Amino acid sequence: MHFIIISGQSGAGKSVALHALEDLGYYGVDNLPVRLLPSLVEELHRDDGGGGIERVAAVVDVRSPRHDLTDFDTLFQHLGNMGVDVEVLFLEAEREILLKRFSETRRRHPLTEGEIPLSEALEREAEMLEPLRHRARVFVDTSLMHLHQLRTLVQQRVAGGHAGRLSLLLQSFGFKNGAPRDADMVFDVRFLPNPYWEPELRGLSGRDAAIARYLEASDEVTGMSEDLSAFLLRWIPCFEREHRAYLTVAVGCTGGRHRSVYMVERLAERLRDEYPSLLVRHRDLEP
Repeated sequence: MHFIIISGQSGAGKSVALHALEDLGYYGVDNLPVRLLPSLVEELHRDDGGGGIERVAAVVDVRSPRHDLTDFDTLFQHLGNMGVDVEVLFLEAEREILLKRFSETRRRHPLTEGEIPLSEALEREAEMLEPLRHRARVFVDTSLMHLHQLRTLVQQRVAGGHAGRLSLLLQSFGFKNGAPRDADMVFDVRFLPNPYWEPELRGLSGRDAAIARYLEASDEVTGMSEDLSAFLLRWIPCFEREHRAYLTVAVGCTGGRHRSVYMVERLAERLRDEYPSLLVRHRDLEP
């Protein structure tokens, strides 16, 4: 059985992630007390004539009894002994974004008891969930995502991570909007020539041929592209040997529209033969 535990901060998109996995055929359970996970596995493993359920996704968060969120070592060992492949998908977002989402939806945070303010509840929640965060295979920072982007990313990463090879995500971004917190490697290409300062190129993106011609006229750009490709092709296999299922490589420029987009597209061309399930995401370019 493949069992995905979806966890993370309230307001970060756990329900969206659960529904995305249900659409992939996972049996979904929301707000499951941690102590009941083994019982759920036993029940779903029973052969009722249909072979049992082999793909399960469950949301586990601070709505569980507090004492359940402590001894995950014993829990994961128990599930492993039952033949269950468990992975944790952890969703988070910047504090200001979470505060804004709660104010817009008028939802109550599960820890806002009595006179506890929302900001303090978010801090307590982060502390309580740290043991699960520590065990996560995949992190998703949803700060700058809308629902459809999150849904698509979850489905792509989960499907890619269980195709027998490492699921590699190449992501462009703009430093002006903050570096992605869920990246395993971050490369800065702000030193490269900037098409933004050419009026006829400003409205284009790094996917356009005119931007490619402009950048490829620079030896620095071609050299950086070759060096990054060689670096990743050499060192990504080390992550695979450590049984990593997911790896996120982020490339950033100032606005996330030209240089970083171009570089990610070139890297994808060089790496796709070796990693056919490679994913590309342009964080600050996609609608």
